[in-house]
Amino acid sequence: MSAGDELEPALVHHIVNTLGWKGLRPLQEAAVAPLVRGEDAILLAPTAGGKTEAACLPLLSRMHGSRWTGTSVLYLCPLKALLNNLLPRVETYSSWLGRSAALWHGDTTSGARKRVLANRPDVLLTTPESLEAMLVSVNVDHASFFSGLRAVVVDEVHAFAGDDRGWHVLAVLERLQRVAGRPLQRVGLSATVGNPDELLTWLQGSGAGERPGRVVAPHLDTRSGATSASAPSGSAPSGDIQLDYVGSLENAATVISTLHRGEKRLVFCESRRLVEELGSALRARGVNTFLSHASLSLDERRRAEAAFAEARDCVIVSTSTLELGIDVGDLDRVIQIDAPTSVASFLQRIGRTGRREGTSRNCLFLTLDEAGLLSAAGLLLQWSRGWVEPVVAPPEPRHIVAQQLLALCLQEGSVGGNLWQEWWNGLGPFGRPAEPIVRHLVAQGYLDQDGGLLFIGPEAERRFGQRHFMGLTAVFTAAPQFTVLQGRKEIGRTDPSLLTERVAGPRRLLLAGRNWQVTYIDWRRKRCFVEPVDGGGKAKWSGTGFGQGASYRLVRAVREVLLGAAPPVSLTRRAQGRLEEAREHFMECVHPGGTVIVRERGKADQLRWWTWAGHRANATLAATLGSAAVPGQRINDHWVRLRDDLTAGDWKLARQGAAERLALPDIDERAVQGLKFSDALPPRLAEATLSIRLADLGSATAVLSEQARFTGGSA
Repeated sequence: MSAGDELEPALVHHIVNTLGWKGLRPLQEAAVAPLVRGEDAILLAPTAGGKTEAACLPLLSRMHGSRWTGTSVLYLCPLKALLNNLLPRVETYSSWLGRSAALWHGDTTSGARKRVLANRPDVLLTTPESLEAMLVSVNVDHASFFSGLRAVVVDEVHAFAGDDRGWHVLAVLERLQRVAGRPLQRVGLSATVGNPDELLTWLQGSGAGERPGRVVAPHLDTRSGATSASAPSGSAPSGDIQLDYVGSLENAATVISTLHRGEKRLVFCESRRLVEELGSALRARGVNTFLSHASLSLDERRRAEAAFAEARDCVIVSTSTLELGIDVGDLDRVIQIDAPTSVASFLQRIGRTGRREGTSRNCLFLTLDEAGLLSAAGLLLQWSRGWVEPVVAPPEPRHIVAQQLLALCLQEGSVGGNLWQEWWNGLGPFGRPAEPIVRHLVAQGYLDQDGGLLFIGPEAERRFGQRHFMGLTAVFTAAPQFTVLQGRKEIGRTDPSLLTERVAGPRRLLLAGRNWQVTYIDWRRKRCFVEPVDGGGKAKWSGTGFGQGASYRLVRAVREVLLGAAPPVSLTRRAQGRLEEAREHFMECVHPGGTVIVRERGKADQLRWWTWAGHRANATLAATLGSAAVPGQRINDHWVRLRDDLTAGDWKLARQGAAERLALPDIDERAVQGLKFSDALPPRLAEATLSIRLADLGSATAVLSEQARFTGGSA
């Protein structure tokens, strides 16, 4: 073990004798030296590549050698279930050096929290939201508790960096550095990113360019598709991938129930409703089936995941909740219903298989309709090229800035009106650009100002003061849901519309793959009571966000498929036949030389510009074209609706100079209301935040540079 000289001898002893390892894996070997030296790092490896050990073993060695005391290492995860899964391993590794590890998240009991505060663990596993709650809690002396903090591990770092939770993580880490009085070593773990160097810079926050850091990705495992940065040039990732067209969810259930009997199968769906309906259909066919999604109760999910891990001939149907590194045992097969939203997501899912020696990674795509088939084919075409989406932080997180200003004042009691910027050490949007937000918070009563100090105002008390300001610790607004109970046993949560819509006969729900009849609704406490029934249940959940559809690269890959390209995977005869039908169907809507403008004949003539550019680019193009585009149209991934009487001459005028005057999309006021903390922003800044996030200026420019052909001619 060449890295053994830099690891504590006691750890090396246990690695060899307790774990029975002959040596470290490549990532673990390569991570030892930089992490022991205190460098920041992004550790990249396929799923099940040993990333947790690659981070923990060197940090524990550093902890032991430098005699760190108190809680010196934080381990952050995006999911509570992932933390629960990791705790036994981290506890074991810590105990080899006489150190301790503990858990703190929303499901941790008050007794367990008191034990953590009384006997600070050396390693604390938590979520960013729980970390924020500790900082603002009157029951936690955060200055004392975090005084010994030295390093932070951010697991599944790409899952944070691509949305507002990432800005929240960075801002909280900057505040923690000030509390601890020292820079914190930052280590990110990820399986699938297309821009690892940029991700490292992002993770370093205010220390980027000042602290040493590196990307550690020693093994270029093309079985996983790895990353665009690590896939060897000209090579295609390998794996047993099959693309099938089944036409309906019932047909998908029939295929799953008859194929691969005796194997352990993990089925991914893109919505909770599909999980419920497929789970119910599989059980009706006698398949030993378990379910996992975010609206099931914690106990229900734990029972399902534990039973699935111990069983053999079974299926678990899940949303992305099982995409990340939660251990559900040794899988034989992954099945995907339609297509995931990204190549990165697909890589996480296929990485759940092929872990046993002599097995290969595999995934069976069962597509339900033409759109699902085309999306899957386009995604697999991009995957075959070794491409993975870059992880990009959403721009202009002004609502997170407002949340952080309020949280800081709650944490400290009061903050100097000219000193608040120092808490974020000059981190991008949390510095001088935040001054208009501070003025607005004071003007609207969210903050009070007296004697040069800022502190929590009456409006913040009114809006966020319930349960000791717990509403301030989460950066997303959750859709309202009713808790579903059978007696005292919680089954999960359902959309309230299922309890209010008109029904003929008894009201029935589908939840946890079982049918329930509603017996009583407690409207005040948002609870409903149920009893099991044989059938007739319905599943539904409403989202609060306004989706941004597929990306430019994935939609353009679908266009390539329609023009004749095919992913190098196994296509069933059904999939090949349906793909040929789709190519015939869209024949007038795609052209290898550019985009196409087609007059759709039907109940009402419509002029559509088939851009194949993705939702965000199309929103940008619709806004930019002004009167040439139909106002208020519903944006989609594939086309922009133009004015019905538009002529070729009008089109030339509309396009002239458009690339130099790109406009940001208009924002629906409902979307602003769905942005948490938007009320704490000046309206124009809230709208500007969403508008820039809905735009794709680069892709819109690329589309405008292409020739656009009218059907029967070109323009």
